[in-house]
Amino acid sequence: MKRVLLLLCEGTEIFEAAAFYDVLGWSGAHGAGPVQVITVGVCSPVKCAFGLQVIPDARLSEVHIEQFDALAIPGGFEDFGFYNHAYSEPVTRLIKHFGDRNKPVATICVGALPAAQAGLLAGRQGTTYHLMDGKRRRQLAEFGVQVVDAPIVRDGNIITSTSPATAIDVALYLLAELTGTENADHIRHLMGFRK
Repeated sequence: MKRVLLLLCEGTEIFEAAAFYDVLGWSGAHGAGPVQVITVGVCSPVKCAFGLQVIPDARLSEVHIEQFDALAIPGGFEDFGFYNHAYSEPVTRLIKHFGDRNKPVATICVGALPAAQAGLLAGRQGTTYHLMDGKRRRQLAEFGVQVVDAPIVRDGNIITSTSPATAIDVALYLLAELTGTENADHIRHLMGFRK
């Protein structure tokens, strides 16, 4: 069974986190094989964007990260404290662990920024939130990323995307990486999403 660590930072956009959880859950219920998703936070509970509180399965300090096959990083809102956790030393170490081992790291929207801040995207292609007069893309470029104007960009083991609208597709890309394209297409069909 594949295991995915789903990072929940303060200010996480819950829709983006839920996309990972739901798509990977569908694979276990109706797909080629289960994918266990473990949610992790720097603290517990995690206060997400717009005030929703979530109790992660574990605190980051308690998780044996070597036991996971992939890392999922949803984006979040600066106004709700996203970068307080996303740029913290424990989160940076977590992201580097997956990058150093060439394991899949899937990010949605501004989830690309902590991955870039951890050095995973230096000299590589990536994308992030495309509105706000390009503010987030300029920040991504400051980390040495070659910013691409595309909804989803994959460079090696790293997946980045532009906005919440890409959440399901990113989750399906990660599912394909872990269980194969045929299974991901099957789950896409069962969930009613068009290719």
